[in-house]
Amino acid sequence: MEDKVLRKLFLGFIHIHILHHAKDHPIYGVWMVEELREHGYNISSGTLYPILHSMETDGLLEKEEKNVAGKIRKYYTTTERGNEVLVEARKKAYELFKEIKD
Repeated sequence: MEDKVLRKLFLGFIHIHILHHAKDHPIYGVWMVEELREHGYNISSGTLYPILHSMETDGLLEKEEKNVAGKIRKYYTTTERGNEVLVEARKKAYELFKEIKD
């Protein structure tokens, strides 16, 4: 039961993490899975790709397909809406951190 609750909480953090990196530079799935693992999120491609697609559908990310070594790689960057959401998420995360840090 706890794992399910934590997973729900962490999914929100993962969304913020994705927006943070996609604002700085174009990201792609395999890179993002590895980046998240470095921060303790054990997420599979099968979980990440639907999140990226959902964020694109919600207007937070835009996708550009590029041919890399004969394969199509999908790169994601934040949209203006994604940048706005990230600003608000950072404010809320900071306020929460200040409250619960002790």
